[in-house]
Amino acid sequence: MAYSFEPIGIVHSCFAEKFAIPRQPLLAPAAQGVIELYPPYDKPEAVAGLEGVSHLWLLFVFHAAASGDAHLRVRPPRLGGNRRIGVFASRATHRPNPIGQSVVKLDGIADGRLLISGLDILDGTPLLDIKPYVPYADSIPSASNALAGLPPAPIEISWSDQALTQASAEARRLDRPVVALIEQCLAQDPKPAYQKPSPSREYGGRFWDLNVRWHYLDSSLLRILSVERVDPTH
Repeated sequence: MAYSFEPIGIVHSCFAEKFAIPRQPLLAPAAQGVIELYPPYDKPEAVAGLEGVSHLWLLFVFHAAASGDAHLRVRPPRLGGNRRIGVFASRATHRPNPIGQSVVKLDGIADGRLLISGLDILDGTPLLDIKPYVPYADSIPSASNALAGLPPAPIEISWSDQALTQASAEARRLDRPVVALIEQCLAQDPKPAYQKPSPSREYGGRFWDLNVRWHYLDSSLLRILSVERVDPTH
């Protein structure tokens, strides 16, 4: 039996591309976004009661994930990208159905739009459903996961003088926590696990309308080189 679903809205996110998005939600509290609901869910009635809710579960479509043959086993970055485990033991984007689930912080409701933070969702992501986080049911103190018992240790971040000056200026222009967002995301070490750190290799990622460039000085330290506005014509 086949099922079809229609998006109820779209997520507008600070992440303009997949690279450097945190691999789990809430790891970057400065990651901000907005949920725009489609009719008829854009009416106040649909969100009545959420003013008393601090966090939300979002169900969404991995619309930019690669598709193809069924993936029964995957190589999670958390395990160095070299060890295969079953797809259902991971949160890989290659799913039997391209559905993602994230918990985010609800910061407010304005003009029918939900203001959220701590997200790990690409800009333009179709939203399938919203459910309130229920602490007594959703938080399980005795829960365990042998493959991901603790969050990964963050790596150290340093800034070039130029990059920090640029980021601070762009934060004022956007009225967004640009410096904190970049630090929180890059501290998660977004480079592919199979690549060895090298100062000669530069990386780049898009946050809002900014292109951030960095390189690794060693396995525990990266340096941000520049933060430049993206030309909208390109």
